[in-house]
Amino acid sequence: MTLIAVGLNYNTAPLAIRERLAFPADMLDSALQELGRIKEISEAAILSTCNRTEFYCKTEEPNQQILIDWVAHSRNIRPDDFAPYLYCHTDTQLIRHMFRVASGLDSMILGEPQILGQMKSAYQAALEAGTIGKQLGKLFQSTFAAAKKVRTDTAIGSSPVSVAFAAVQMAQQIFDKLSDQTALLIGAGETIELTARHLAQQGIGRLIIANRTYDKAHTLAMQFNGFAIALSELPEHLDAADIVISSTASQLPILGKGRVESALKKRKHKPIFMVDLAVPRDIEAEVEQLNDVYLYTVDDLKNVIDQNMNSRRRAAEQAEEIIDTQVGHFLAWLRAQGAQTTIQDYRRQAEQIRNETLQKAFAMLKNGTPPEEALNRLAHSLTNKLIHTPSAQIRAAAENERHDLVAAAREILKLQHTQ
Repeated sequence: MTLIAVGLNYNTAPLAIRERLAFPADMLDSALQELGRIKEISEAAILSTCNRTEFYCKTEEPNQQILIDWVAHSRNIRPDDFAPYLYCHTDTQLIRHMFRVASGLDSMILGEPQILGQMKSAYQAALEAGTIGKQLGKLFQSTFAAAKKVRTDTAIGSSPVSVAFAAVQMAQQIFDKLSDQTALLIGAGETIELTARHLAQQGIGRLIIANRTYDKAHTLAMQFNGFAIALSELPEHLDAADIVISSTASQLPILGKGRVESALKKRKHKPIFMVDLAVPRDIEAEVEQLNDVYLYTVDDLKNVIDQNMNSRRRAAEQAEEIIDTQVGHFLAWLRAQGAQTTIQDYRRQAEQIRNETLQKAFAMLKNGTPPEEALNRLAHSLTNKLIHTPSAQIRAAAENERHDLVAAAREILKLQHTQ
């Protein structure tokens, strides 16, 4: 039996190919059921995200062609269209790969935490589909444990590496509790959506989204229990904002010094934290001159992000050492599973000898043999039968100069040297 992973990711395949091999959540169960019906595959799981699709299987042989043929049929795509982008890992390589993926070491953004949740979802889907068995199940559990240890023992995920996350983290440093604050987001693009998501996750008290197109602002605000305003309404709402984060495609500034100054007067000079993520700028540079404004630009955040990325790279080196150790632990478990059949056969043989000897002892008692004599014969017979085959094998090994087997027998049987 072999553990195998076949997949592609943002490094090996363009988006157009990744899209065609993606498995939406509502397709996973049927896809796993199909995989499970392939006679060469005894266990299977599928990880599918925007950045990667990977198939983890336990197979009779390390033959990736089985998976390539199935994917081609399942996704209605020619093998030649996607096979050049694939990678394949087996056994130790696979274990290390899964540990690194779950720990964020193989992600587009080093150390990002979302992949661990996606890996857990892949495991749960396979569990519900009935395609997870002992080995793959243990591998997933070991993967989660390794990723948790990396998160706990290193700083891989403690520093923000996106401008949206960096902006929200800076806001957290300035305000004791975001739940008491109002955030005004200007724009409705991807960066603002990500910022809104981070703010919502951190429990922002009130969220306002302003955009030139009101409908876009309203659609985004509905996702995060906020409310929308048109860009023209900014003057009426700016004084309510403790946090202002802007990212639009405007060629001219949206907030000037005079407008912000008016808002500060209404706030009785209660400070405003402002982040301008736009290029060109949405907030006039002169706003920084106001005493009660803390204004940061995308360049300010870039410096923070670069420093944090260096911190993550150093943490990644520590993470690799942790993964080396965790891979060793899982390999030791696998090796122990390889001996399990031998242990079971040995126990079955010993139990058979015990039962046969016990039946003879019962017969002796039934025929009137004194109990003490019957017990002595039982012990003598049982001992002789249990040691007969090992003794004969050790003797044969010595006669054939197989000193390694004799030494192994001494170690397995824990024999002490006698004088």
